[in-house]
Amino acid sequence: MKFLLLLMTLVFAAPSFAADKILFVLTSHNKMGSLDMKTGFWLGELTHPYYVLADAGFGVDVASIDGGMAPIDPKSLDFSDENNARFINDKKLMASIINTKAIEDVNSEDYQAVVYVGGHGTMWDFSNNERINKLTVSIYERGGIVSAICHGPAALTDVKLSNGQYLVKGKKLAAFTNEEESNVGLTEVVPFSLQDTLMSKGAKHIYGAAWTVNVVNDRRVITGQNPQSARKVGEEILTGLKGIK
Repeated sequence: MKFLLLLMTLVFAAPSFAADKILFVLTSHNKMGSLDMKTGFWLGELTHPYYVLADAGFGVDVASIDGGMAPIDPKSLDFSDENNARFINDKKLMASIINTKAIEDVNSEDYQAVVYVGGHGTMWDFSNNERINKLTVSIYERGGIVSAICHGPAALTDVKLSNGQYLVKGKKLAAFTNEEESNVGLTEVVPFSLQDTLMSKGAKHIYGAAWTVNVVNDRRVITGQNPQSARKVGEEILTGLKGIK
């Protein structure tokens, strides 16, 4: 009888997932504020973690805020990068970018993890987005992993858990820094400071040197500071998912 009770406790306490799947979420916003400049998601912030996880055998789906073709930031089209070059010949991933799912059509219970890919477009459509907030809470509160890269943590600025607390409150995390925003000359263009906003919601911002790898993993929230951190974010997610299994 004691054994049966113990078994039932373990079963109901364990995270419940329909499949070994991960969702990548992209921006649908393609204009850099008031500038006559295109933006979107940063290609390497998708391809680097995507191939780490897909090569490990995980199913990966790609969604965007509005669905349909997700805009790629033209400045990220660096095909000397081996992962981006691989993308050019990857018909499956290419098709998923051309015809992304809209996040409102996503069933959060299908996924063990969500990855919010960065790029400046996210600063206009990730923050204060009820669809993102609902998706994030669902995955996190079932024991899944929430991850974001560079400007992707804009998705986490307004997420409140069932207890009414911000998801980021008291958590260590990394995000594109004020210094890096200044370096690219866009401090006055983006609608808000990502670093300052996350800190105002109680996040403990872990600052790495500009344009160097900085990844923080705190209680199933995995964040990377910049494009250079994208691959390591994928590796941290992979380690975390192996721990869930």
